[in-house]
Amino acid sequence: MLAIGLVLLLVILAVWQRHLLLFTPWSNGTPPAFLNTQLELSPGSYWYDDYFLVEPIDSRTFAIGEPRYAQQNYSYLILGDERAILFDAGPGIRDIRPVTATLTDLPITFVPSHFHFDHIGNSVTFERVAVPDLPYLRARAVDNALALTWREHLGSTEGFAAPTLDVDDWLALDSVLELGDRSLRVIYTPGHTEDSISLLDLGSGAVFSGDFLYPGNLYAFMPTSNMGSYLQGAETLLELIEIGTPVYGAHRGPEPVIPRLGVNDMRDLHGALIRIRDKELDGEDTYPVFYPVNDKLDILAEPRVLQSW
Repeated sequence: MLAIGLVLLLVILAVWQRHLLLFTPWSNGTPPAFLNTQLELSPGSYWYDDYFLVEPIDSRTFAIGEPRYAQQNYSYLILGDERAILFDAGPGIRDIRPVTATLTDLPITFVPSHFHFDHIGNSVTFERVAVPDLPYLRARAVDNALALTWREHLGSTEGFAAPTLDVDDWLALDSVLELGDRSLRVIYTPGHTEDSISLLDLGSGAVFSGDFLYPGNLYAFMPTSNMGSYLQGAETLLELIEIGTPVYGAHRGPEPVIPRLGVNDMRDLHGALIRIRDKELDGEDTYPVFYPVNDKLDILAEPRVLQSW
């Protein structure tokens, strides 16, 4: 009986530590080499240097891409009349602040869509930082200094130490960020991580979705991912977005353009999640399991026995 108990304990520990066991073989602890990317630029787009690509969405909204970084990150600078929001900041391999300084002299608040290392800027220090006011985060912060955990950050996969964020503003969920003649609503969209948020532009209706929705493989098997929360987040956004409303994601797909999707993609994601939950949609591979959403999207999840709904 003791031997059986020890085996069961080892199995339980392996399941509990499955993400560490999964991510460690993927990583050599160093950032990937820069890609030699040759891009056909869209009208109005331009290189800031040999790394950042600036793509104006309109006169007050800028997509800042990192097409030479393997994960093809996109961050968004959103301007009002009085202040600006930088939604995500990439991995910090290059400092994004000189780019934003060429686009505005307004005070900028950095708002991460979530705390993964490829969005948080890491060693880059921002003048003002705002994060979602989630009870477990607030309780953990000491004098508004929030030390990120490995499960939240995952930076060791590319050699980034988890930073401590000096939080200036705690964003109540469903609150509104007033930028001066422009308002952004803070939408809680968990699923990819438990700390994920999106921003809804109340004027244009545009959504900035972080890693919740973008062209390509959506990751729902990460340490703080949750399939039931993903479904909840999709339902929340479906109540807010309309036909023709753009949804701007944080990673580019195979096409060399700003990662833009729409309400039909959100509907397809919502439908796929329901079919996965109800065991009507089969996936491929073992870990992670690939589930098709549409011709632009797949969702990568844990095996059914480990999924939480």
